[in-house]
Amino acid sequence: MQRYSILWADDEIDLLKPHILFLEQRGYDITPVNNGSDAVEQCEQRNFDVVFLDENMPGLSGLEVLDMIKSRKPNLPVVMITKNEEEQIMEDAIGAQIADYLIKPLNPNQILISVKKILDNKRLIIEKTNLSYQQEFRKISMAFMDEMNHEAWTDIYKKIVHWELQLDQSDNKEMREVLEAQKTEANATFSRFVIRQYEKWLNDANTDRPLLSHLLLKRKVLPELSKDKATFLILIDNLRFDQWKILEPIIDDYLTVEREETYYSILPTTTAYARNAIFAGMMPVDMARIHPDLWVGEDEEEGKNNFEEEFLNKQLQKNNLSVKFSYHKIKNLEEGRALADSVNNLFGNSLNVIVYNFVDMLSHARTDMAMIRELAPDESAYRSLTRSWFLHSPLLEIIKTISQKNARIIITTDHGTIRVKRPFKIIGDRNVNTNLRYKQGKNLGFEGGKVMHVTKPEKLFLPKANVSTTYVFAIEDQFFAYPNNYNYYVNFYKDTFQHGGISLEEMIIPLIFLTSKNAS
Repeated sequence: MQRYSILWADDEIDLLKPHILFLEQRGYDITPVNNGSDAVEQCEQRNFDVVFLDENMPGLSGLEVLDMIKSRKPNLPVVMITKNEEEQIMEDAIGAQIADYLIKPLNPNQILISVKKILDNKRLIIEKTNLSYQQEFRKISMAFMDEMNHEAWTDIYKKIVHWELQLDQSDNKEMREVLEAQKTEANATFSRFVIRQYEKWLNDANTDRPLLSHLLLKRKVLPELSKDKATFLILIDNLRFDQWKILEPIIDDYLTVEREETYYSILPTTTAYARNAIFAGMMPVDMARIHPDLWVGEDEEEGKNNFEEEFLNKQLQKNNLSVKFSYHKIKNLEEGRALADSVNNLFGNSLNVIVYNFVDMLSHARTDMAMIRELAPDESAYRSLTRSWFLHSPLLEIIKTISQKNARIIITTDHGTIRVKRPFKIIGDRNVNTNLRYKQGKNLGFEGGKVMHVTKPEKLFLPKANVSTTYVFAIEDQFFAYPNNYNYYVNFYKDTFQHGGISLEEMIIPLIFLTSKNAS
């Protein structure tokens, strides 16, 4: 067991010998000093795990010693001990980033709890986390044996994300590997569930089905519009549920989460299909039929999401909503900064839509740039990179500004991404689309039974470029690769984040309702 070293500075240190003996008997090494100067000198000469510091000592005061220690060793935990309960002294000590604050007279258990909270906190949390996940593992695995509906699958995915985030803090590699294997099993079972149920969700109004992309605005966003306050719909492209949970503590400083929900992305889980469906309030085949001037097919070179604002306007008209709205698509830092500077001008609108593309660009950059792969080699680092971006992004500045006024905020996405690992051979002609998680075309050649093959796209409300067009969707962590240049494809795309197919990460995505916390 690791022994910790504690420096204890108090001008009445001799009276504290029973407390020191109590800690030493429990495996702590104590260095006692009776003045602030000796405390500073000891800190310069030796390394300690924690410092107990009396606030009221002759010569250098506790607060002066605290400043000197923190200037030299800012990460060294310091516990301030005092007889004085004045608020100003507490605030000064807390402002100097003390680890704890104890009031005399002390009792041994009070000291021991403070030490454990500081020195053993991480170890105790990790041990508890590992034990709790071991207990939960069987429950999750047993659930796979039941016939689950879409709500049960959402619950399972949320539990997996919870344990991913908890085990991020652990150095137990074996436990993380167990969770990864369980998530792989979950995705395999979930893929079979979607293959069985997806057509029913789209065609049978009486079946138990989740909220899907094309009904998101009508069912969840438009009912929130109010004459009294503006509603901001912030759609962060590619935002997975685990990434939302990483951003939530940051956003919580400014906004109150009223409801945390999820919905299911339609197939293909791509921007061209899922996000257009959100703004049009239609499935892809209906967009292509009713709005051929706005729908851009797979065989066209034009950008697939250039008409989202027009689709949104038509959906508002269809729902008899004559409201003032704005639409902003942020594709780079300059556009984000410009919107952050002008967001105060938007509060006169009933609805303000902000589409933020950074997370999508991050996933593509991780594929194309070796440096980004080095920065985000695994899921945990990918989440961390998302958090770092958000902390320094114009989007956070936009959210801060919105939080200062009485507004409704909805944060969501159009689809997630999955880290692909297993290549799946497929053959197609030059007209087949390039996405690695789904293929659309004619005469597609592949080994059957290991993907979702859609021979009648109209049943899934998907457009057909010609009579023999079919769709193939990758499941679990597959990615499509052509036999030609197969090794290049595998080496370049393996272990990248992709979307378009069927997985928990791509399909079950966050829908968060928030209100201003600091509204004036």
